[in-house]
Amino acid sequence: QVKLVESGGGLVQAGDSLRLSCTASGLTFNAYYMAWFRMAPGKERDFVAAITSGGTTTYYQDSVKGRFTISRDNAKNTLYLQMNSLKPEDTAVYYCAARTPGSMFSRTYSWKEKYAYWGQGTQVTVSS
Repeated sequence: QVKLVESGGGLVQAGDSLRLSCTASGLTFNAYYMAWFRMAPGKERDFVAAITSGGTTTYYQDSVKGRFTISRDNAKNTLYLQMNSLKPEDTAVYYCAARTPGSMFSRTYSWKEKYAYWGQGTQVTVSS
């Protein structure tokens, strides 16, 4: 059974940093592409960042470029999201997701429907 468990969320002030973690089990972690999505109150779940299985290629939503960094440690079956210079508009539940590799990843990395497995989410709240 595949399980993704996020951690590291919390309440911070604008300008602060947080690091989210997502620990995976029940799958061959180093064979999967991974991503972070987030869902703000009253909004749809949106793409934040994605990373290929070996960690060599990353993609970001424009609003987080330069502030967020996605990374992975395949030896620990863990995905990370380092979030710096946090803003109130970053407030959301953050989810990690996993999908099998494919040649179309460079075009479809932000497509929610392409991700087969999801975590339960971790809340990030940024106060102004």
